[in-house]
Amino acid sequence: MCFDFDARPPLPPVRGGAADHGELVLTSADGTRFQAAYAHPDAPSARGAATGIVILPDIRGLHPFYAELAQRVAEAGLHAVAIDYFGRTAGVGMRSDGFEFRPHVDQLQPARVTEDVGAAVEWLRSLGNGTVSSVFTLGFCMGGAHSWRQSAAGFGLAGCIGFYGRPDRVEDVIPTMEAPLLLLAAGQDRTPVETVEAFAQQVRDAGVEAEMHVYPDAPHSFFDRRFAEHREACDDAWKRILAFVERHATR
Repeated sequence: MCFDFDARPPLPPVRGGAADHGELVLTSADGTRFQAAYAHPDAPSARGAATGIVILPDIRGLHPFYAELAQRVAEAGLHAVAIDYFGRTAGVGMRSDGFEFRPHVDQLQPARVTEDVGAAVEWLRSLGNGTVSSVFTLGFCMGGAHSWRQSAAGFGLAGCIGFYGRPDRVEDVIPTMEAPLLLLAAGQDRTPVETVEAFAQQVRDAGVEAEMHVYPDAPHSFFDRRFAEHREACDDAWKRILAFVERHATR
């Protein structure tokens, strides 16, 4: 499991407003309806409001941490939509603390996740008559690996960002990757740092940029503002995310 149900995303370094936020239902390529949570910035930041981010949750699907994270992303001046994975097997809805996620995770297929991400990307690009020109993915735990996988999805993404991802869930798509990766690794995670470093080098050897940063003393799920001892790591992770977006977004 990744974040506790009462976890809360750290605040971004650049804070504006995100008055327009809420829930919506998207439709995947196979006709599946699935839950999502969106947030829009009140005004552009220096990084541009014409940029969008698809948020891929941890193993429990779309729960309050990720709906709030969409708002935090919007406060940094970016459009955001967080998606649920389990529309095919659990129906539409936000996931509660008591959600029995394991049977649905066991049925999850990477190709279907990619279809759902594609629907979210299309939704972002439809905003403002197509003013969102650059779209990124941002994922955590299981979602970190799925975020990196979207580099090979053919969506024309500007970049794919992942926390705590497992490389063995991504290695099969390295030959077809296109979008640059940002890998944020916790030194005290269950996945050895050396494994993530080796994966990053495989991606580079395939001709795709892979930027990696390790937080040596941080545990899995450190990106949580309840953990004062990891505040510096959280602040630095935000800065790296926004710098990556700024560097790769289309102007």
